[in-house]
Amino acid sequence: MANLVNLESVTHGFGTRILLDDVSLGLGAGEVIGVVGRNGDGKTTLLRILTARLTPDAGRVTISNTASIGVLTQETIGDDHQSIRDWIVDGEPDHVWAADSDKRTVVESLLADLELDRRLDTLSGGERRRVGLAAVLLGHHDLIVLDEPTNHLDVEAIAFLASYLQGRVKAGLAMLVVSHDRWFLDAVCTRIWEVHDGVVDAYDGGYAAYVLARVERQRQASANEARRKNLARKELAWLRRGAPARTSKPKFRIDAANQLIAGEPEPRDKIALQAFAVTRLGKDVYDLINVDYAIADRVLLDKLTWSIGPGDRIGLVGVNGAGKTTLLDLLADEREPHAGKIKRGKTIRLAYLSQTVGELDDEDRVLASVKRLKEETKLATGRDASASSLLEEFGFTGDKLVARIGDLSGGERRRLQFLRLLLTEPNVLILDEPTNDLDIDTLTVIEDYLDSWPGTLIVVSHDRYFLERITDATYALLGDGSCVMLPGGVDEYLDRRARAKSAPPAPATAPAGKSDAAAERQRKKDLTRIESQLDKVTGQIDQLHEAMTAHASDFEKLAELGAELRTAEARRDELEEAWLETAEP
Repeated sequence: MANLVNLESVTHGFGTRILLDDVSLGLGAGEVIGVVGRNGDGKTTLLRILTARLTPDAGRVTISNTASIGVLTQETIGDDHQSIRDWIVDGEPDHVWAADSDKRTVVESLLADLELDRRLDTLSGGERRRVGLAAVLLGHHDLIVLDEPTNHLDVEAIAFLASYLQGRVKAGLAMLVVSHDRWFLDAVCTRIWEVHDGVVDAYDGGYAAYVLARVERQRQASANEARRKNLARKELAWLRRGAPARTSKPKFRIDAANQLIAGEPEPRDKIALQAFAVTRLGKDVYDLINVDYAIADRVLLDKLTWSIGPGDRIGLVGVNGAGKTTLLDLLADEREPHAGKIKRGKTIRLAYLSQTVGELDDEDRVLASVKRLKEETKLATGRDASASSLLEEFGFTGDKLVARIGDLSGGERRRLQFLRLLLTEPNVLILDEPTNDLDIDTLTVIEDYLDSWPGTLIVVSHDRYFLERITDATYALLGDGSCVMLPGGVDEYLDRRARAKSAPPAPATAPAGKSDAAAERQRKKDLTRIESQLDKVTGQIDQLHEAMTAHASDFEKLAELGAELRTAEARRDELEEAWLETAEP
């Protein structure tokens, strides 16, 4: 099948920096290609060249005359005087566009909270981006090019977008997408293009297949380098001894990458981190007791009782407006509850990564701002690290070290903000949408640091991959003032939301009486009690695993511990079942 877009020997740069150097590639019907790479390495430049919005310095770009291309950029869409209705459905009235099931599905999933007759100039940046995404999806295109389409979408909307695009691709739609959302890339992409050092490397499969293939390439490169050095040593020996060097050609093993992954330990030692966290924090971190918080006529938190302990790693999900950031502000002591109490441990050293970067001084220089904060720090692993070495690990090298903070990109400012938090050596980290504007390489660096970080971690993120990667428990704000634990994680949250949407509306009844309120209070008390028991039995199971490791050579003791472990695991299963039954509304 002919390509929709072709690049032949394309070269492009800005100033003295070459972003694309003699690149040739093509994209055909039905292909879904994810574009990854570090910030500033040329991903958006590649998209602009492929869509004829930028002319390369050299080379040829060929676009099929019959191909319709829809583009979602990171720039503002539409004219301010236009309405949402004008932009996405050409001004059609509701009874016309809603008769089309495809249009109705997209609008209800992405724009349910927006009136279609609102002018574009009344929308926030995130709302305007969602309108732009909906318009591209509703266009009759052969190829859609999406630059960070999951920005400003919650977990539920991202899941819808992935499912919707999978259906469109089966019908022949081609897609090119730049995204740092690894779950989304893995769900929709059939190939990955990695942009780096002026070249574009192509990998078959989604994000997981890309990581596997990249590790295998690195393994081969490392083996080749080791072999080259070994051959050099043998040649030196031959020159000294006069004996010919003899080598055998190693046989390539197709399962090398799989073996490499199989031998890789778990990202973090949960038991060791939990024990370390207790020594740093004691037994108390946060206790929320009957906390209420409301904005105007919306109740965000209703009699919330929640205990957060040392070493807990919590992911928090919920629809936009459910109160996630409000809850983080309350924990960070930046807001006061309207009722109830929040008890904080005496040993807490909190670091809060908010969604704003206003606390950075635009006139300050990168290296100076970090050195002024701390010249050297001891990381949680015990390693001493200087400010300059940490900056290098976070991608600040060369001219970037002396750059004005005001001249940094959004992603670079976010990286610097996170790095400055690490230097304060906190034992409680609260992160509000930490993945915003960050590339995948930076995200993996942050995940690596958090793997060995012993403390209490509370994260709000729409990035499902990041959330599942660094947290151990998921809680959800359901929009009714409750905050509930989800043993099934994000999948359970999405299932709950789907069931809530598909449930028939409740019949009109008289106002709920005191008995209904009492039943709801009792339900919340039962949930709190079950969660407390779950925490205890989970701790018991962890201790039993640790004891079994310590008595690995004592078979009699192992048998005894194994029996206790089976009993504890059965009790945990019972409690989880009881929690699910109690949590049902």
